[in-house]
Amino acid sequence: MTQTIPASAQRHGVSDAAIAPETISGGHLVAKALKAEGVDTVYTLCGGHIIDIYDGCVDEGIEVIDVRHEQVAAHAADGYARITGKPGCAVVTAGPGTSDAVTGVANALRAESPMLLIGGQGALSQHKMGSLQDLPHVDMMTPITKFAATVPHTARAADMVSMAFRECFNGAPGPSFLEIPRDVLDAHVPYEQARLPRPGSYRASTKSAGDPAAVEQLADLIAQSEKPCVLLGNQVWTCRATDAAIEFVRTLNIPAFMNGAGRGTLAPKDPLHFQLARRHAFNEADLIIIVGTPFDFRMGYGRRLSPTAKVVQIDLDYRTVGKNRDIDLGLVGDVGAILGAATAASSGRVSTGAAKRKAWIDELRAFETAAYEKRLPRQRSDAMPIDPYRLVHEINEFLTEDSIYVGDGGDIVTFSGQVVQPKSPGHWMDPGPLGTLGVGIPFVMAAKHARPDKEVVALFGDGAFSLTGWDFETLVRFNLPFVGIVGNNSSMNQIRYGQIQKYGENRGRVGNTLGNVRYDQFAKMLGGHGEEVRDPADIAPALQRARESGLPSLINVWVDPEVYAPGTMNQTMYK
Repeated sequence: MTQTIPASAQRHGVSDAAIAPETISGGHLVAKALKAEGVDTVYTLCGGHIIDIYDGCVDEGIEVIDVRHEQVAAHAADGYARITGKPGCAVVTAGPGTSDAVTGVANALRAESPMLLIGGQGALSQHKMGSLQDLPHVDMMTPITKFAATVPHTARAADMVSMAFRECFNGAPGPSFLEIPRDVLDAHVPYEQARLPRPGSYRASTKSAGDPAAVEQLADLIAQSEKPCVLLGNQVWTCRATDAAIEFVRTLNIPAFMNGAGRGTLAPKDPLHFQLARRHAFNEADLIIIVGTPFDFRMGYGRRLSPTAKVVQIDLDYRTVGKNRDIDLGLVGDVGAILGAATAASSGRVSTGAAKRKAWIDELRAFETAAYEKRLPRQRSDAMPIDPYRLVHEINEFLTEDSIYVGDGGDIVTFSGQVVQPKSPGHWMDPGPLGTLGVGIPFVMAAKHARPDKEVVALFGDGAFSLTGWDFETLVRFNLPFVGIVGNNSSMNQIRYGQIQKYGENRGRVGNTLGNVRYDQFAKMLGGHGEEVRDPADIAPALQRARESGLPSLINVWVDPEVYAPGTMNQTMYK
């Protein structure tokens, strides 16, 4: 295989003798492997160890978005994967560059998000000599990735990128890591020595429909059930199983609850969409189907489910099924394929049981309506400082079918989880079960860049925004407008409440109190749109002006620091 002199070689004045036409560098092999996987964007913070990858990306038409902190690059790669369904990629330099990205990789692991982090490394010729920024990256990354390795030779660069991507999709998705020593990345090898996997030719289909006998057993359980319910979790969106989930719910007349990225699977006004009646349903149901979400702290480790109900768990990862509590039936595979198979198997029976569930659905709807009406005065409160329920109510009213909602915070986002309902599938983004603050700006970056046709609306706690907020400038620089809201109580309020309960009011302000920061002015300073809101009547007009500004925006909303979300007061995250 032959090729003309790479454009990069021509640009830098490299002669024909210096680089033969049939050779290619490690960085260019990496870029070709990214292109083969369908990656069109990499997130990065520059470093001398990794610049040959940039050169390759330019030649392959892959956009390079440079940020101000490597944690942001890793979170943005995670966010890119969630939005597009393709693996995200972050490229960082060695040593502190890679260690700065650890949090983003760890968050992707717990959130089951497929991304590749590529880290630089000192030259192999300087191994163990104390080269600049040398750290044992693979040892650090192994516990928090599905695959971590060093690229040992330039000819293997593209091959190992494809290997890392393959592992990203083994079972439940997750992150992979590759470190590439500087001399391996910069060296050139003859084309015939390099393995260049062809697009679509190095990964198997992952859409397993599970055990057919188990699918039939599930259909039997559904047919026998008078009070079933289903929880549609993160993997419904991961598997792009929205249509299968909707058909399953509607055909079999099963009330549905949603969490994580599963939110929005059913529209808020759908007669089978429920949110506030979940505890009642889990207590009273005779069949509970858990789809694509683990029995972790969000589910009370499975203890929140009725001990007398039949429990079915469907998941991409066999290690999740039956973890923390016993189940009656477990199915492992693509959740969309399994739901589709269960619908088909149920439809072939004399009765699916759907007709006998009207009373159950009416019971849940009455409970849902009562809970909503009880809270509605708070959502319409005119109190000042502003009740957080009023803020999240206004945000929910503001969202359209094209609004991707990003939540980044503790107490304020706990409020929003009860009220904000995305109106379309794949339009909800939160950190996931690692509970990482600071994902907001990078998720906005990924979402708006990948889907410029969508509006992005983000709610931040003031503490959460502070962690990665300087990359607001990156959004300005790359012209990525969004509507941002900071629920500002000058506190880390979720922690503050716990300290007050544990140690008393006089020690409630230790280590959790922030300054009264005008984030609206911060936004203006960096070239965005900013407004301050103290009166709840001003929230909706400010949101509309931010939308119309066409700029990255921050609306600084002062909320009552003495009001806490129910989840915060119950300290459910620690139980």
